[in-house]
Amino acid sequence: MTWEIVIGLEVHTQLSTNTKIFSGASTAFGAEPNTQADAVSIALPGVLPVLNKGAVERAIKFGLATGSHIAPRSVFARKNYFYPDLPKGYQISQFDLPVVGQGALTVQVEALSGNAKPYEKTVRITRAHLEEDAGKSMHGDFHGMTGIDLNRAGTPLLEIVSEPDMSSAAEAVAYAKALHTLVRWIGISDGNMQEGSFRCDVNVSVRKPGQPLGTRREIKNLNSFKFMQQAIDYEVQWQIDTIENGGTVHQATILFNPDTGETRAMRSKEDAHDYRYFPDPDLLPLEISSEWIEQVRATLPELPQAKQARYVNELGLSAYDASILTASREMADFFEAALGDATAQAKICANWIIGEVSAQLNRDGLDMTQCPITAQQLGGMLQRIADNTISNSGAKEVFRTMWAEGGEADAIIEANGLKQVSDSGAIEALVDEIIAGNAGKVAEYRSGKDKLFGFFVGLAMKASKGKANPAQLNDILKKKLEG
Repeated sequence: MTWEIVIGLEVHTQLSTNTKIFSGASTAFGAEPNTQADAVSIALPGVLPVLNKGAVERAIKFGLATGSHIAPRSVFARKNYFYPDLPKGYQISQFDLPVVGQGALTVQVEALSGNAKPYEKTVRITRAHLEEDAGKSMHGDFHGMTGIDLNRAGTPLLEIVSEPDMSSAAEAVAYAKALHTLVRWIGISDGNMQEGSFRCDVNVSVRKPGQPLGTRREIKNLNSFKFMQQAIDYEVQWQIDTIENGGTVHQATILFNPDTGETRAMRSKEDAHDYRYFPDPDLLPLEISSEWIEQVRATLPELPQAKQARYVNELGLSAYDASILTASREMADFFEAALGDATAQAKICANWIIGEVSAQLNRDGLDMTQCPITAQQLGGMLQRIADNTISNSGAKEVFRTMWAEGGEADAIIEANGLKQVSDSGAIEALVDEIIAGNAGKVAEYRSGKDKLFGFFVGLAMKASKGKANPAQLNDILKKKLEG
């Protein structure tokens, strides 16, 4: 039986403000439990919230980056529910009037099978609203009890809600990755998934083609793209099996256990009316002028999709190379700094960053910000490849030395005698010696054994200690052998 999969995401992004959304308490990660839980965070009687302007500007920036509507007037509401790490008994959020309205994000989806090609998918964004984060339950060594850390309470969140436009785990993961890249790219969040700065809730349902939407179950708090893929795949199969075996899927909030690879129900899923939303009486409506929006727009960097298009159209890179280089702003900045004005070398620069640099970073467990080679150092080495000072093999030796010990390419080339021999007279003399010493092989080559050409190249490179310019060597050798 054929089934359609329907997926929508709610992504909670902690915003990169220094202070909380409604108070001046610090948002720094890693402090001792409850040392950053101020009077507003723990809801002491008589305290009043004051909205953080920086959080609003980050929400506006996201809306502009996704072509979304920025509401000239939005309202904060109280979302009422009980949970141990929610001191007030309600969360300040937004309901029917969010700060960011409808927009969209177009993403590249990886091939689903060996024969399929990557494709573009546009996911509509329903809304993005500001709210405060809750605290955190600590299930650690508390003599069998759970502790509550309220440091996180009041940290500003932007909850980004999509339409149910995705029909596979691959599409959901591609969308989540694109969002993750975007919020880091425009500087509104550090996106640290291990620290909870970027958390995904995934709504999954299945239906027969042409039928109304099925009952959805919400997988909560996924902080890994790998786990998201596994959780969706398991949940989809569970729902299909349940229905085909005569069971019923009930709306629920569920958790994914990465150790077992299974989802399990946590509680029945609430609807909006269960939260008894009403406008927060302590906060005035948020009004955003067109002038304010334009001020924020002026701070936006070139966005990933625009940069990708420029790399393809102006630098001649492939769409694949452009997408890899713009996977993070740090990598794109590194590429452009290494390339400098040498735009003709864009392909070789891209190859080195996507290849050698990325591979070495992975081997050493580093990210782009920790790269021991600067973009300028790599650019200097690429210039020496372009002007034939060093060969590709020489460049790899320069790269290894630069990575381990630092230093500039020119100094490393000089110290290690890596300059390529490009003197045609010297190469001719070397070739003459090899031909004179291998008369039998020369005769075989000239009788039609073309594969012996590699034999002569190997002898010549060995004689030159690998320093002969390969292109010149091949050209001279061919002329001498065929002359």
